[in-house]
Amino acid sequence: MSWGTELWDQFDNLEKHTQWGIDFVEKYTKFVKERTEIELNYARQIRNLSKKYQPKKKEEDENKYTWCRAFHSTLNELNDYAGQHEVIAENMTSQIITELTRYAQELKTERKSHFHDGRKAQQQIEASWKQLESCKRKFERDCKEADRAQQYFEKLDADINVTKADVEKARQQAQMRHQMASDSKNEYSSYLQKFNQEQNEHYYTIIPNTFQKIQAMEEKRIERMGESLKTFAEVDRQILPIIGKCLDGITQAAESIEPKNDSSQVIESYKSGFEPPGDVEFEDYGQAMKRTVSETSLTNSRSDNKADRSGKGKSKTLWPFNKKSKLSLNAHVRNLIEGSNPEDFSHLPPEQRRKKLQAKIDDFNKDIQKEMDQRDALTKMKEVYIKNPQMGDPNSVDPRLAEIAQNIEKLQVEAQKFEGWLAEVEGRMPVKSDPPRRTSVLYETQNSTPPTTNNNNCAQDRESPDGSYTEEPSSEVPSKVQPETAESGDEFDDADEEMLPTIGTCKALYPFDGVNEGTISVTEGELLYVIEEDKGDGWTRVRRNEEEEGYVPTSYVEVFLDSNAKDS
Repeated sequence: MSWGTELWDQFDNLEKHTQWGIDFVEKYTKFVKERTEIELNYARQIRNLSKKYQPKKKEEDENKYTWCRAFHSTLNELNDYAGQHEVIAENMTSQIITELTRYAQELKTERKSHFHDGRKAQQQIEASWKQLESCKRKFERDCKEADRAQQYFEKLDADINVTKADVEKARQQAQMRHQMASDSKNEYSSYLQKFNQEQNEHYYTIIPNTFQKIQAMEEKRIERMGESLKTFAEVDRQILPIIGKCLDGITQAAESIEPKNDSSQVIESYKSGFEPPGDVEFEDYGQAMKRTVSETSLTNSRSDNKADRSGKGKSKTLWPFNKKSKLSLNAHVRNLIEGSNPEDFSHLPPEQRRKKLQAKIDDFNKDIQKEMDQRDALTKMKEVYIKNPQMGDPNSVDPRLAEIAQNIEKLQVEAQKFEGWLAEVEGRMPVKSDPPRRTSVLYETQNSTPPTTNNNNCAQDRESPDGSYTEEPSSEVPSKVQPETAESGDEFDDADEEMLPTIGTCKALYPFDGVNEGTISVTEGELLYVIEEDKGDGWTRVRRNEEEEGYVPTSYVEVFLDSNAKDS
């Protein structure tokens, strides 16, 4: 059905309808624009959410656990998911908003042109109609005038009193009026025929053609709207496979979680390498009742002093989970947060320290290999330049080679330093064997030392299961009273010195010949145990094994104190 034949008289309504269609296109364009803003805001919020929960540098250890890696993979997939919503906004902007905005402008121009032509045709037919009406009124007026002139002539001709001249004059006037009426009739008839032709052309040719163009324009607009709605759905449909892959990635990440592996990783992360403590030996305090009243006040006084020392020794005991150990743990956590851990990882238990040192050594070796590869490549380039000078100056490579050589040297020095620490840790780590027994010095003395040597008993130190050193109390074994002498006092001091615990390690930076009494000779790079810090005199007391110990210059060694020794 054609608008030109069916709606020939609905020019104004068609004008309103087409304007409403253009307004609808602009309304739909605004709707899509708001949809793109929603997509962009949603994508921005998703990205911010993913960024907010991304692991920080201090949380990098989380990657050891599969459930943490699964969550991080989910965040990455969510980031890609947000990217697809940005793609939706971009495609809708380029394929719908931009196109419809341009099309709306074209539609307005085309509509304006069509209705301008229709309005012009209407104005022309209206003007022709007015001209026809004018001719018709003139013809009517001339006819009436001719009738009046004819009646006047007939009246005068019938009156005998009127002269012939007046009658002739009236006759001529009547004839003139009839001629004018005849001319007006011819003009009216001619213009009427012309108007009918124009009107027929207007309603059957001009208006149908114009309305047909408007109808085609409207149908094209409707078709374009359908294409836009289809594009609206296709833009979403195009990203569905990628969103499906994102969701599949999240599902795969969830399925990759391995509880057994994560629980084993906890062991790897927190294993200290220490052996658990053994059984506690029975301490027979009943033998103290064998003392006699003949003991001297000196013996009693010394007994009191030893009791005081034993009490102090008890106060220094560092077992796992006691108050001081908890304080040390809090300090360790604070150091982790503040990033103030020592370079040699001495704050960690042996097993964890070994892993950290090995990881650092591996990193240094990778960097060294990378530098060596660059050096080899530059060396080959230099050889090519030497053989073909036109390709480049061989000397231009030397500064870079020198820089790489310095880098390799620095990295090797650092690697050797960490290898030394690693060798120290591996040399001091306990070997799995029968669990050690907790044995007090008193019990060992009572069962292995004759009563006559009880004045040599002293407080001995031993290593607790958490790696800290404790003092065990000791007391005299009741026996025959022996008067104390200066010699026995010296023996007590010597025994006390021999049982000093190790408080750290050191590495000899330079060779030292211990020729003087009380010193010990060391070789460069040798690892020793520290048993006494520098008291300000420039000497540090070290031990090589159970028999060899002595003093070395503090400036000749690099000291690594245990964390427990630092705390004490």
